[in-house]
Amino acid sequence: MQWPESAPQLPCDQPGCNRWFRNLSGLTKHKCMTHLSFSHPPQCFPDHAEVLSSLEEEDPAADRTPLLPEHAFDGYQAEDPLNLEHEATRAEYVGLSNRLYHNYHTGLNARRCDARGQFLPDNAPPPPHAEKTPDDWTPYHNRLEFELTDFLFMRAEMPARKIDMLLDIWAASLIGLGGQPLFTNHTDLYGVIDSTHTGNVKWDNFTIRYTGEEQGGEPAPWMSDTYEVWYRDPCEVIHGILASSKFTDSLDYVPYREYNASNDQRRWQDFMSGDWAWEQADRILSDDPTVAGATLVPIILGSDKTTVSVATGRTDYYPLYLSIGNVCNTLRRAHRNAVVLIGFLAMPKTTREHASTQAFRKFKRQLFYSSLTHILYSLRHPMTEPETILFSDNYYRRVIYALAAYIADYEEQVLLSCIICNWCPKCLGHHDNLDEDALRRSREHCDTIIEELEFRQLWDSYGIVGDIVPFTNDFPCADIHAMLSPDILHQLIKGGFKDHLVDWVERYFVHIHGKTEADKILDDIDRRIAAVAPFAGLRRFPQGRHFKQWTGDDSKGLMKVYIAAIEGHVPKDVVRTFRAFLEFCYLVQQNVITEQTLTEIDDALRRFHLYHEVFRNAGVIDSFSLPRQHAMKHYHYLICQFGAPNGLCSSITESKHIKAVKRPYQHTNRFQALGQILLINQRLDKLTVAHADFKSHGSTTNEMHGQHHSIEEVTGTADDSEDRMASYEEELERARARNVGALATELRVPDLPNLLRRFLQSQFCPNDSHDPEDIPYHECPVYEGRIRVYNSACSTFFAPSDLSGIHGMRREYIHSCPMWRNAGPHFDCVFIITDPQAEGMSGLDVAHVLCFFSFKYQGILYSCAVIHWFDRVGDGPDPATGMWVVRPGYLRRNLQNTAIVHIDTIYRAAHLIPVYAAHNINSTDIRPHRCYDTFHLFYVNKYADHHAFEIAF
Repeated sequence: MQWPESAPQLPCDQPGCNRWFRNLSGLTKHKCMTHLSFSHPPQCFPDHAEVLSSLEEEDPAADRTPLLPEHAFDGYQAEDPLNLEHEATRAEYVGLSNRLYHNYHTGLNARRCDARGQFLPDNAPPPPHAEKTPDDWTPYHNRLEFELTDFLFMRAEMPARKIDMLLDIWAASLIGLGGQPLFTNHTDLYGVIDSTHTGNVKWDNFTIRYTGEEQGGEPAPWMSDTYEVWYRDPCEVIHGILASSKFTDSLDYVPYREYNASNDQRRWQDFMSGDWAWEQADRILSDDPTVAGATLVPIILGSDKTTVSVATGRTDYYPLYLSIGNVCNTLRRAHRNAVVLIGFLAMPKTTREHASTQAFRKFKRQLFYSSLTHILYSLRHPMTEPETILFSDNYYRRVIYALAAYIADYEEQVLLSCIICNWCPKCLGHHDNLDEDALRRSREHCDTIIEELEFRQLWDSYGIVGDIVPFTNDFPCADIHAMLSPDILHQLIKGGFKDHLVDWVERYFVHIHGKTEADKILDDIDRRIAAVAPFAGLRRFPQGRHFKQWTGDDSKGLMKVYIAAIEGHVPKDVVRTFRAFLEFCYLVQQNVITEQTLTEIDDALRRFHLYHEVFRNAGVIDSFSLPRQHAMKHYHYLICQFGAPNGLCSSITESKHIKAVKRPYQHTNRFQALGQILLINQRLDKLTVAHADFKSHGSTTNEMHGQHHSIEEVTGTADDSEDRMASYEEELERARARNVGALATELRVPDLPNLLRRFLQSQFCPNDSHDPEDIPYHECPVYEGRIRVYNSACSTFFAPSDLSGIHGMRREYIHSCPMWRNAGPHFDCVFIITDPQAEGMSGLDVAHVLCFFSFKYQGILYSCAVIHWFDRVGDGPDPATGMWVVRPGYLRRNLQNTAIVHIDTIYRAAHLIPVYAAHNINSTDIRPHRCYDTFHLFYVNKYADHHAFEIAF
């Protein structure tokens, strides 16, 4: 904004300073930079924050505090008059080694208060409350009773009949001892769960029916039906999340902006780091300055229909979920009850005769909007008047709510935003040319044109259904168009990749080669996909990609191997199109997105739009005006608004379907199953909250786990650098070599004893400048004792973008097994750290693991791996696929370039895909476990997972 020239009118109020300023922005920046001081950080911030300084101004050590960059104090916008009423923007270093710093919003800054809403001093202790003793297991009699309940109902999900059978057997075993089991039967067990007061958010319901006019003739059946909606009070659900000790260290109480202290680049990660939270706080304060000091709680909603049974008639449900933006993304994705089921929406059905009528379609929309409004009605008042809530740290805070984001697939977005299918719910681009530049949709714009234009013009020119009002119009400062979040699963993985690119490739083959030849090419691509070597987390496709029912996991798995499978069958520009699309997908899925990442996202999108013209030029497709693909244009803006998109993906709600709907449905008797599903969910919530409550009072031990995960969680924190650790997993299922000579024979590496000498020399003299190859063998240590051979090793590393524990730690197994599941050998490839200071492939080399073994020498245990080095081909990645190319390394006389390395130099497993186009090999009879031995040229698959993408560049 350009301000008019005027004389300075604002003086600096610091003693001895005579500076005057024309605007608040200049005054604020001057006070922050010239009269620098940092206040005590409020206790409400996550405990991982390392405060830059908490010293009083008169402390002489204060001037030794390192200075933050100038824009660390950007604070409010220059035109914001509230700057005079708040202190300068407070900045803090966070993380290890002061690598990051946060600018915290000073208006809605989550000040502590008492139960009446009166603010407390920063150093005030929490209000008194009743403390539970470690031996208080109420309503359970003791720990054993709770653990049994937790096991039977949550872990084993044991049906009532089997619980009774187990308790009967238990009772029979105690007859001779005169004892009794902990529970008499399943009714007794369920009664104890139901008596739990914590986590008791009751289900309620309301009914809706059509009250409009009947349009002549016999009325349609749906007009006389009554539709029942079940829900839980969202305010009570949010109270439970904020009061849960499970989330104490994982909540962001205040909007903030995160920067890298080394280069001042902005970083986006969790929801509260986005611009939406900051701007919403500004807007709330502008409307009502008296709410200063409150805590902003962004409401995140999600809904999607799900099918639980198709065998005996289609059974569908329409669940509604709620989360809050204060919860970090990793916790929301880890299914730790940060996403809560709050309702089941009605799904009206009618006869085929009336299903396509305009009246019925309109009624379904109105039923959906009115149901959401009714369910969320209790949030309306706290959106303008803060309510006082007890948090998990035992302090009260004044909370103000705001509808922030809505997780939905495209069909749901169309319904929510009251637009026509094939239009964009985010912008005003015409459906015939969606990729043209267009303004973003907004509530104000829609309301204005609805008042001014006829319904037909709204329909034709703007794609708006003019006779329907979005539910957000019933809530203050809510805009459904702004709320719709990016959906990686349906927009990119299922939409852009499966429904568009893969389909275009198949149509390309038919268009160019004819149906018969196209089928032969597709069969060859299927064989290539089936021949890919196994890798941890990589989905297997024994029959290629030729299957009827695609799931999200199928599409994700195919994305990792498809580009190499089609190379050689398609033009280079098709390969470049896939590369650009895959790079876009992996970039937007990263756990942390920086300004540099945004630049790379924009570049990938530009290249995608450039190269995908090959399909139009070939006559395969006429238009790229596709809503899901067009949504890629909005990711840059939405990342800035909401943080990393992986925290708002519909895969979160789809995973929640399994736990909240599908699995409970399997434990019902199928008769009026919804009521039973509600009861099961209520009991699950009570057990989960009870577990967290007992743990917070020291009643549980480390032997009890809160949730079951498919990937084992590793506790502890990780800094911003990627920690590495390798440990052995002993799997001695068959006899292996017991000494070096026998191992040399087993591996067919006759030079292994000499390689071990070289290894010991490098361990004893790590700082020796001489090349170990130049040292004669007789000068190197000799070991001829026993060794232990292992079939696998376990690597643990920091990879928050992948499926991992809530601390971002991921564990994977690296195999070196002569026989795996009776299918053949399984020898993985690995990344070896050769230059710890370099980035990407400049500091890594690839090797094929032949064996893991350990031995003791002079009292020291050495854990080693025998590897076959791979050599790089070229000085950089392949320009078409973006992947490095490697080949097995050989010495003179065609001997393998083998070595022994310490397992500490192994970073993690690597996945290689053959460069099929460079081989004249019939892949029909190639088995995956023979892949690395059959081919001689490979791509280093950076698309194997998100972590590989981040390191193999």
